[in-house]
Amino acid sequence: MHVEIPQEIEAIKVSEEIVLYAANECFVSSLYQMILRNRAWLQQNLDWPRFVTGEVETRKTMLSNVMLHQRGYAKMFLIFSGGEITGVLSFNSIEPQNKTGYIGYWIDEAQQGKGLLSASLQAFMDYYARKGEVRRFVIKCRTANAASNAVAVRNGFSLEGCLRQAEFLNGEFHDQNIYGRIVDYSA
Repeated sequence: MHVEIPQEIEAIKVSEEIVLYAANECFVSSLYQMILRNRAWLQQNLDWPRFVTGEVETRKTMLSNVMLHQRGYAKMFLIFSGGEITGVLSFNSIEPQNKTGYIGYWIDEAQQGKGLLSASLQAFMDYYARKGEVRRFVIKCRTANAASNAVAVRNGFSLEGCLRQAEFLNGEFHDQNIYGRIVDYSA
């Protein structure tokens, strides 16, 4: 589904084909359709997809993310490749004083293995490190989520530890790996 993108939306150019666009209401329908296509797969690793019951909830979540983005407490970007939405990359939370951002991501199952997420993640970190807003980047993911762990390792993150039973998903607690990477252009 092609989306007309207003020029005032914050964008991070990753490559000629890939652009990250900040959360905006104009993306609600496309995002909802991508969630529907990926719901069964997403539910294996994330809790929230089961709560997405329609565009109304997607719009409320999007508008909440827009507000958090504007206030600097979180940042949500949609990954576009070839003009089509293909994933989400965000700071689920930001600690401004510590300049630490906690990264979350997912990519359309049909678009995996093409390097879209890794390229987007590198551009995303570079963008915020150069702005001086974030210098410590953190990824937390279930130990059993091999693909997410591979993204962290492939993008230069170091395994800092394992948080025991730190994530409740699908009725049980799971261990999480915590990865960190420092990107500091001020040094």
